[in-house]
Amino acid sequence: MEREPMRIREGYLVKKQGSMFNTWKPMWVVLLEDGIEFYKRKADNSPKGMVPLKGSSINSPCQDFGKRMFVFKLTAAKQQDHFFQAAYLEERDAWVRDIKRAIHCIDGGQRFARKSTRKSIRLPETINLSALYLSMKDPEKGIKELKLEKDKKVYNHCFTGTTVIDWLVSSNSIRNRKEGLMLASSLLSEGYLQPAEDTSKAAAEGLSDTPFLDLSDAYYYFPDSGFFCDGNSSDDDVVLKEEFRGIVVKQGCLLKQGHRRKNWKVRKFVLREDPAYLHYYDPAGGEEPLGAIHLRGCVVTAVEDMPDSKKHDADNILFEIITANDIHYYLQAASSAERTEWIKAIQAVSRTGK
Repeated sequence: MEREPMRIREGYLVKKQGSMFNTWKPMWVVLLEDGIEFYKRKADNSPKGMVPLKGSSINSPCQDFGKRMFVFKLTAAKQQDHFFQAAYLEERDAWVRDIKRAIHCIDGGQRFARKSTRKSIRLPETINLSALYLSMKDPEKGIKELKLEKDKKVYNHCFTGTTVIDWLVSSNSIRNRKEGLMLASSLLSEGYLQPAEDTSKAAAEGLSDTPFLDLSDAYYYFPDSGFFCDGNSSDDDVVLKEEFRGIVVKQGCLLKQGHRRKNWKVRKFVLREDPAYLHYYDPAGGEEPLGAIHLRGCVVTAVEDMPDSKKHDADNILFEIITANDIHYYLQAASSAERTEWIKAIQAVSRTGK
């Protein structure tokens, strides 16, 4: 008798978006007995996509991306490649081992009954996002890249959300602006467009009614355009070289709450002792940390309640670090057991070293 597939493993991995350019984003990934589902956020009810394991093959280590380490490649039955990056070697090997076992089981004849849970954006079959992207990039007839100013910052090689919708309307790609929002959201979801500043980033992270904004003060850019922002800084923390002398004790992905906008983002954390520091990075790339938490003399405790924790499905997985300078950091683990591991490791490090 067929049954629904069971969960084997879940956690944060960084997934390559699309096939035309090298854009990577952290995703909540769930390995089931018959496939891999990936979600934009852990709390989401519907996956952004699913890769069936029947007829699939896995390649690890995958060294197609130079300095990007701990990558494995999953090739679906239709010969479509999916690339995932783990935070460290042991994590990658654990995912590869479990995926290989699942593929072996399903290729051996195991069958499952499942209900489709995906609620993706439905686009007309005539829409080809890759071809549309190339048209948008056309030097003569495409979207013009500009230098725009906002909040004392200068954004180079970008354009507004309104410009995108206007172009889609004028090129007869859509019938109205509502359809344009749907199409632009799909382009954003697949990595053909990138949010450039706080307003567009907040919408892309689910803090607005739509992922894409038809606004003149929401800025976007093409991923291969050479976009940069003058006067932009990802974090106020000053990172010194001495902080990296310590031995790595623990590493992995956690959700971190921002100090300004109070939103939650996936960050890769590396815990070092002597000196005792917790550095956090953008898991999608970049060797330089976004910030550092000095742990000497800190207090770390489990947190059971926060004003906005419900929407993040954060029961029994929140914890707080209070530094000696009285700076508060709120973090989310993937499970209660993982939270306990991080708390114990940070407590041990904070009592030793500098």
